Amino acid sequence: MNEINLGIIGTGLMGFEHIQNFNLLEGARVAALADTDATMLAKAEAMSADSPRTSDDYETLLSDESLDALVIATPNFHHIEVLRAALSSGKPILCEKPLCTTLADTDAVRQQVTRDNLTFQVGMEYRFKPALAEMITRVERGDAGFVHMLSIREHRFPFLPKVNDWNRFNANTGGTLVEKCCHFFDLMRLILGSEPVSVVASAGQNVNHLNETYAGQTPDIWDNGYAVFDFENGARAMLDLCMFAEGSRHSEELAAMGDKAKVECLLPQNIVTHGHRDTWVVDKTDIHVPEEILNAGYHSGATYHQNQAFLAAVRGEAEVIVTAEDGHRAVAMGVAAQMAAREKRRVDMTELGL
Repeated sequence: MNEINLGIIGTGLMGFEHIQNFNLLEGARVAALADTDATMLAKAEAMSADSPRTSDDYETLLSDESLDALVIATPNFHHIEVLRAALSSGKPILCEKPLCTTLADTDAVRQQVTRDNLTFQVGMEYRFKPALAEMITRVERGDAGFVHMLSIREHRFPFLPKVNDWNRFNANTGGTLVEKCCHFFDLMRLILGSEPVSVVASAGQNVNHLNETYAGQTPDIWDNGYAVFDFENGARAMLDLCMFAEGSRHSEELAAMGDKAKVECLLPQNIVTHGHRDTWVVDKTDIHVPEEILNAGYHSGATYHQNQAFLAAVRGEAEVIVTAEDGHRAVAMGVAAQMAAREKRRVDMTELGL
């Protein structure tokens, strides 16, 4: 399969990002687009390199037998509706995060993917950020020793505007700790090489969107919080999230503290540091990302490498890197953290069937 014809369902900001990155990838052709918003669809068509066919409904796109693979980038709450139809096509699928907004839906998806042996990747772009990938490589090869603590800090701007502002409400997103933080919970599992046992959390909405109304409703999406997970191997991991922290020196800081060293990643500067316990020396590495890739989205060059990995899986050259199981477990951690903060108690993952 030399050229892969792709159909993209959903042409919002992430749909745009996928198009821009597939434009850069050899052997990828964005052949069809679907969206109910005519303005966004027209913008997506204009930025595509290959004059794709367009439709205002995804069913038309799914009936196109010339497509080799599908990308789903619709709003979170819409994923399950599209997936119910898309999975039956048997075609390889890249579905944006979070996989779905409820555990019942993510569980149904992972079961069907396993039963039908489908090529299915979840869009966890953060795994593919070049500097983060370097940090993960160093931890996996033992540079930090056994990692006892993992700290993830994101201090950033509020949620970006989306079509019809769907991301202002928990019912549409799954909640901030699902919508935004499934990325970080996925990284916790990956970096620590273990599964979470329990979580305590504190979170809420204190600054953002309080004076906004949509159809008479005030947004209820949380804008800050802490979540601390204990893991089966004895490690612990903490997320520190603030979404009214514009102007932070580093918008994202990830640090793995082991019995040998501390390995840290600083974004968006794409810096990796290695602090040696025995000498107190700190090595710093600047990770170069080509401007063309950096400018093709909001994720420090990650989407290019993610989509490259998806194309390799579609061609049968590599295994899927982020599976439906990974997507399910990341959502489960978000749901558990939301429960812990809302109910002000420790939540065991066994309560969610994990």
